[in-house]
Amino acid sequence: KPGEHKHSKEPSSLPCMHLAVVACGDRLEETLIMLKSAVLFSNRRLCFHIFAEDSLKPEFEKKLKDWPSSYTKKFEYNIYPITFSVGNAQEWKKLFKPCAAQRLFLPVILKDVDSLLYVDTDVLFLRPIDDIWHILKEFNSTQLAAMAPEHEIPKIGWYSRFARHPYYGTTGVNSGVMLMNLTRIRNTQFKNSMIPSGLTWEEMLYPLYQKYKNYITWGDQDLLNIIFYFNPECLYVFPCQWNYRPDHCMYGSNCKGAEEEGVSILHGNRGVYHDDKQPTFKALYEVIRDFPFEDNLFQSLYYPLQSKFLDTVHTLCGRIPQVFLKQIEKTMKKVYENRVIVYLGANHRY
Repeated sequence: KPGEHKHSKEPSSLPCMHLAVVACGDRLEETLIMLKSAVLFSNRRLCFHIFAEDSLKPEFEKKLKDWPSSYTKKFEYNIYPITFSVGNAQEWKKLFKPCAAQRLFLPVILKDVDSLLYVDTDVLFLRPIDDIWHILKEFNSTQLAAMAPEHEIPKIGWYSRFARHPYYGTTGVNSGVMLMNLTRIRNTQFKNSMIPSGLTWEEMLYPLYQKYKNYITWGDQDLLNIIFYFNPECLYVFPCQWNYRPDHCMYGSNCKGAEEEGVSILHGNRGVYHDDKQPTFKALYEVIRDFPFEDNLFQSLYYPLQSKFLDTVHTLCGRIPQVFLKQIEKTMKKVYENRVIVYLGANHRY
């Protein structure tokens, strides 16, 4: 009946979801595949904030403009140079991987952005960003960022065995997928180990780095762990299926959330998209990379994925294909149903 399917707000009319990534060196392709996975499955409009070396900017612009208009209308983007507002820029740039420390400065640079999802270049979305964006509404009054644990099992976790600095909780947190309320970060005075009174985010970064630089291994992620060790009430911890890494399956399956719901966000750290150590991660990367935008999702994405997974069943992560396939199958069904409903609605006459 006319009017029966009215929604309070159409997804396109809602404010966009902000996604930030930092790309340096040889990370151009990885970043584009990550952005592609975001656009393929998300419902609401996206705003991409791409921080890149100057040499990569023309290539990003060229590639993004080549995408079909049915997809480019789902997002807008800005490309920013790599900049550090406090301390020694060269020192920050070389911290851990090239430019990775840029993420620490997002609250300072993106002054007009209220909330943001930051991801590493080696991340793939297997469901709409809308779903992790909703977690912002679950923050209590003191929480201003969300991350997943670095490990599920303390006795084999890196921080619990090797860290020489303070870290959050029993296993530390992984910063490859980080949801942030930037407004709260900018307005908070953070407890720290340097002065008794609180410091703002920007005031704290360089002194904190100077204090702990001889003890940190994982660069900016270690600094975030130190910050949230002193300010645990500021962090919301989301489950491992939102930041699923090789560690979750290479020592046996240890991410219960992924076993129940499937992987929501895949994080192929350790370079696994580009070698043969974890063929399941590589299979997902290659299938999304090779998917022709306008093709049928099941025919050109899901079926090739199933077929590639058959070749990985002898591997540690390949023994649990349902963990990798469950969420992406569910997401594609929704995308397909939405398109059919839109198509039927457009052609329906009362």
